Amino acid sequence: MTDRYAAYGKLKLDRPADRILRITFSNPSSYNSVDGETHGQLTDIWREIDRDPETNAVIVTGEGKAFSSGGDFGLIEEMAGDYDVLMRVWKEAKDLVYNIVNCNKPIVSAINGPAAGAGLVVGLLADISVTGKAARIVDGHPRLGVAAGDVAAIIWPLLCGMAKSKYYLLTGKPLTGEEAERIGLVSLCVEDDELQETVLGIATDLASGSQSAIRWTKYSLNNWLRSAGPIFDTSTALEMLGFMGPDVREGVASLREKRKPNFNPDCPV
Repeated sequence: MTDRYAAYGKLKLDRPADRILRITFSNPSSYNSVDGETHGQLTDIWREIDRDPETNAVIVTGEGKAFSSGGDFGLIEEMAGDYDVLMRVWKEAKDLVYNIVNCNKPIVSAINGPAAGAGLVVGLLADISVTGKAARIVDGHPRLGVAAGDVAAIIWPLLCGMAKSKYYLLTGKPLTGEEAERIGLVSLCVEDDELQETVLGIATDLASGSQSAIRWTKYSLNNWLRSAGPIFDTSTALEMLGFMGPDVREGVASLREKRKPNFNPDCPV
């Protein structure tokens, strides 16, 4: 990989074909969880890709049996106890979404297993999202004790409608790859052993097509997402507010202890 991407050592980068950059979440021992440093690199790399004259298409996938399980417990606990860390991650969370939306290169995700949190942001905001049947998509924010921020409010209703969005985002129910395709949350669902080949074929077509036509079409379509910017900004602000409250501490503790959370049933809001 060229010096252009030297600063992104927490992400595994390679070129599987001409003019295609592949980003792989590579922390398989923890289902490719995202720590603070990885979160920052994942946020910034899209600006670099936008400027890269040697890249016409991007693939995002995960190493091993998972796509990405999202932010690791260490990062979540830092956010819950440190205002400065919380504000840094809040800015990164907003920039991650807007940087992907504004990246001029088409992005294809290969969702190859569990997908949540920051990883799911990339998976669902990709211009073409492809899952294997073993995929398990879940927005775990309410289970953690915070509002569904990240990408939920800006993209889920547009992809699968408000009724399905509320069902899955309020309950935290997981979706299989097949169900995600059925309700329109992802572009395609294929056999697990065909996933990487299918995604590489799509990326190759995109990389060899009319670049101006593809990039301008993406830009135009993403104005739907830009118009939802105020909705997204509110959702991330409310998510971060939740990290300052008591529920997130119980949420993390219950996940570590592999038990059902015991949230206070009373709430002043």
